Amino acid sequence: MKKYDYIILGTGPAAYQLIKLLATQHKSILAIESGLFGGTCPNVGCEPKIYLDGAVQAALLSKQLEGHGIEQAATMNWSQLMKEKKERFASWANETRKNISKVCDVISGSAHFIDRQTIEANRHYFQGNKIIIATGRRPHELSIPGAKFVHDSSDVLSLNKLPEHVTFIGGGYIAMELATFLAAAGSQVTILVRGDRVLRHFYQKYSRELVIKMKERGIQFKFETEPTRITQLSDKYVVELNQDGPMVTDYVVNASGRTPNIEKLDLSAAQIDYSTRGIDIDRHLQTNVNNIYAIGDVTNQDIPNLTPVAEFQAQYLFNSLEKGLTQPINYPAIGTGVFAFPQLAQAGINPDSVLEDGDNFEIKEYELSQSSLYAGQKEKGLLTVVYDKANYIVGVSEISTSAINDINYFIPIIGLRINKNEWHRNVLPIYPALADKIEGILR
Repeated sequence: MKKYDYIILGTGPAAYQLIKLLATQHKSILAIESGLFGGTCPNVGCEPKIYLDGAVQAALLSKQLEGHGIEQAATMNWSQLMKEKKERFASWANETRKNISKVCDVISGSAHFIDRQTIEANRHYFQGNKIIIATGRRPHELSIPGAKFVHDSSDVLSLNKLPEHVTFIGGGYIAMELATFLAAAGSQVTILVRGDRVLRHFYQKYSRELVIKMKERGIQFKFETEPTRITQLSDKYVVELNQDGPMVTDYVVNASGRTPNIEKLDLSAAQIDYSTRGIDIDRHLQTNVNNIYAIGDVTNQDIPNLTPVAEFQAQYLFNSLEKGLTQPINYPAIGTGVFAFPQLAQAGINPDSVLEDGDNFEIKEYELSQSSLYAGQKEKGLLTVVYDKANYIVGVSEISTSAINDINYFIPIIGLRINKNEWHRNVLPIYPALADKIEGILR
């Protein structure tokens, strides 16, 4: 039985970052991957998504400016865009495997625990002084008749031919983003939302505004609606609903959420605590077993499941295990966004969480469309800022065509607690741009 200093389950952003760091310490490492090397983000997630988003945003922005200095809006060629996307990303998984193989041993296949130090993979046994679980998440599976007919986000991001009508199940960021992409390319899109709202973790005033804007572009929403059965009808599909009549569609996408990849690990063999939400860890990223840790999306934590968060955890765990760091993990200001049109983005405290706490927080909204930056655009950009009792910015939310980049300006202000005097003394941003206007928002 071969023994290693570290056995790492998964090779997504968290694991990949940790492997690179541990390799600098000349540790013996075994990486085991059951899916695509590199994980979801670079292969079938954020990287391919943002590649498509570049074309989508350009097309929709030109449409918005039609009649305001632009004579003819751009139109998308989905097949050509997808062809180029595949050419760009097809080799990434193999390249990632090659890169990892240069610094550690690699196995392709499913792994599961035998005991607290032993892993079985491909009928071979391996022992690790420390074992790190970084297996990520996968799309949640529907438990309705006809679930075999649905597709997931990975399928959409490799869809060669644009369907005439697409039905999304779910109201999270995956549904909102992919619905934006397909509708911009020419599909008719319907979104089925189980509850009465979308994007529950975002500022709800702006989430509702986004729904309005998407409806104006022809995207349909059915709230408090769930599919109960899906059947095939020739080359189309019939989706039966819990209310209203059945609907006929060409393509059904399950965007009802993601679930941690833990079922095949046999965590109980190592007596690791977990739930359906993920693996339980403490503020040192340690499970209840002292030599086993978990990082990335597979964990049960009340923080956003984002690539930068996963990489931050990897850096922390490296410093803890190899550099003697004893302090618990302390997360910085975290920004997150929805690549729809317009975009939603936020960082720090969500205004919804302090709406009733006027004694400790002040909430103020700014209309960005008054700026010359937005001349000719029909969308009204709105920014909401949360101030604490000391007049420092502690939270920001925005809806606009540039919300994601705009909010990035505010993340260091929140994380470093910068006030107006410090900004004025240390920063001279490009003019005219949003950063130039931040001084007026700082207290």
